[in-house]
Amino acid sequence: MEASQQRTTAQHSIALAKKVRSIIKNVSVDAHAARANGEPVAYLFISSAYDDILRAMDIKTVGTENYAGVCAAKMDAERFLARAEIEGYPRHLCTYATLGLGFDAMRKELGGMPPNAADGGMPEPTVMLGTGMNICDPRYKWFQAAQRYNKAPVHILGLLNPNAHYTHTDTKEFRDYYIEYLTDELRGLVTFLERETGRRLDMDRLSEVVDLSERTLIKWYDAYQLRKAVPAPMPTEDALSVMVPGMFMLGTQAAYDFYSELYDELKHRVDNKIGTIPDEKYRLLWALSLPPWYGLVIFNYFEKLGAVFPIEAVYNAGRVPQIPDHVRDPIERVAWRFYDAMTSRHEKARTRSGDVHVEWFLDLIDEYKCDGVVFHQAMTCRTIHTGQLNQINTFRKFSDKPVLLLEGDIVDARNYDERATHVKIDAFIDVVDNHKRSLQG
Repeated sequence: MEASQQRTTAQHSIALAKKVRSIIKNVSVDAHAARANGEPVAYLFISSAYDDILRAMDIKTVGTENYAGVCAAKMDAERFLARAEIEGYPRHLCTYATLGLGFDAMRKELGGMPPNAADGGMPEPTVMLGTGMNICDPRYKWFQAAQRYNKAPVHILGLLNPNAHYTHTDTKEFRDYYIEYLTDELRGLVTFLERETGRRLDMDRLSEVVDLSERTLIKWYDAYQLRKAVPAPMPTEDALSVMVPGMFMLGTQAAYDFYSELYDELKHRVDNKIGTIPDEKYRLLWALSLPPWYGLVIFNYFEKLGAVFPIEAVYNAGRVPQIPDHVRDPIERVAWRFYDAMTSRHEKARTRSGDVHVEWFLDLIDEYKCDGVVFHQAMTCRTIHTGQLNQINTFRKFSDKPVLLLEGDIVDARNYDERATHVKIDAFIDVVDNHKRSLQG
């Protein structure tokens, strides 16, 4: 990235998105206070199904991936990445993980927080919680490697994702097995947490948290349905902020209140036709791609050209959880919620594209009236970005919408060329414009 760039984070459109930075800081303050008081603190990964359990046990959390994104946005990632390389971790590994490991190594060497660390740094964990997700090997190995720098025990849940990406299979054949498997894995986590923290899980309390989580997800979903309006009331760069309470604070009253407020703000904007930009010419889908956290200003560059992202496939809560009424056990409800989210587009994919992600793109394009699709290829994140070319090729069999593939990284700005990216965007917008004109005759 060019050193001359003055701003890395995008300018927000909605008022609530501007409050998220203070929310992230408060989560960090709570974790530091818990550590100082001898209370348990957990390192954890996003979207790992165990948030409700941690809330019910009042265990404070540190989202290590989120912290890497914060450092990248503040242009303070390189020193931690460089330290990880000194420790023997190559640049092609997940840069969320290498930043976290570099931070932990520096914290151990200094005997305290690295100077001027964002949000006071990551407090040392009491436990570290890994989880089997897709092909994301850091969710197995990152926290094991982090034990070189702290003494916290690690618990890794098994392969939580059901076999839903292989659409030659029928979910009815493995659904009951996977619900039972997920439930057993979550019960195993409870046993680990009770042993390591000395706290007992109150099932009544967990039921309350699970109920609150489900109501929060409904609020989040309802708010995002308002984004179908033209002009777009909230763009993707704002969504990358407002996803924080749902992804890192699920099961809290604060998260529920946040999405209630989000709904109200978006409803006001829709009713009054307040858009993201004054002259909305093109609506684009941000596909299932992690963003360049050091360069979110890229979204404002699109907007200068008249293009807005009304919706995105990444960090999107998806549909309202479909859980049978007879399932009352809170741990089993969490298992059902996770399973449903992972399999919600499986049957449609079986009958059409064969790719569950492509099905989502097609649905979002139709529902949010998108004129093109933008992917971001960050090769250090194999879970999301491996297979993107195949996704694009499959997508093109079912849609003639123009596609743009950008290149960069999630954290490491050394892998990003801003000038070349702008040239690609300029050319892409010309293609989108010509395609839209051709459709209009």
